[in-house]
Amino acid sequence: MFVYSNGQLVSKDEITISPFDHGFLYGLGVFETFRIYNGHPFLLDDHMERLNASLRVLNIEAEFTPEESVMILEGLLAKNNLKDAYIRFNVSAGNGEIGLQTESYREPNVIVFAKPLPPAGEMSEKKAVLLDLRRNTPEGAERLKSHHYLNNVLAKREAGPAMDTEGIFLTEEGLLAEGIVSNVFWYRDGVLYTPAVETGILNGITRRFVIALARNAGIEVREGLYKKEEAEAADELFLTNSIQEIVPVTDFSGKSFPGKSGELASRLFGKYAANRETLWSRTKLDGGAHT
Repeated sequence: MFVYSNGQLVSKDEITISPFDHGFLYGLGVFETFRIYNGHPFLLDDHMERLNASLRVLNIEAEFTPEESVMILEGLLAKNNLKDAYIRFNVSAGNGEIGLQTESYREPNVIVFAKPLPPAGEMSEKKAVLLDLRRNTPEGAERLKSHHYLNNVLAKREAGPAMDTEGIFLTEEGLLAEGIVSNVFWYRDGVLYTPAVETGILNGITRRFVIALARNAGIEVREGLYKKEEAEAADELFLTNSIQEIVPVTDFSGKSFPGKSGELASRLFGKYAANRETLWSRTKLDGGAHT
């Protein structure tokens, strides 16, 4: 595997990170994960917009234009001979003195790697289990897709290694939050529900895209503060993330759900699949050029 590292494409075995990188010492770093479909970086503009906003919060002096991001990805895919891939686009603060730093970081470490994926297929299904571990609160004003992942790691240990099972967090107040690596949606009586960002969840790129898909299709979407009983009483329940796409749930808290046979999940998935190889941003759903 070849990896993009600070402007160069090198073998993964040649990558080195200094122990004085503040991403290593203090967790100061953010990343984006997304998919390449037949050479197209799906929703790349949205991912880079969020990455750039997160870098500003961490006072890391780096910004990635769509053009620069595409150049990095095209070179990485060509070097690894890939058309369909998982991408992790990672930026850490870079080297600094021991101790917490208040000034900006001017030489971050940028590492991007691609992992081969099969061409996109049909929906998969999962079971969802309620976690005893509660969702931690964001470190700042809102949750970043950052290196602070201990809460997720401990939750995965609780949920177990099964790939067909996702753990669902509640907040300390007992409100539905999100999955370990996903956002949560449910459908009841013609309305699509999802926890609000105010619960402290990550405002997922796929979450936002699915909300846009549903509203474009004339479906009412409500974002709010909900107890688990409201999801348990739903007609359909599904999860979203950028790699697994839309994942219908077959069981949650001992209740059965329709999974892949759910009408809304199937409908939204069809619209999702129709845009995989062309769309740069959810804002372009109704047409418009890549910027």
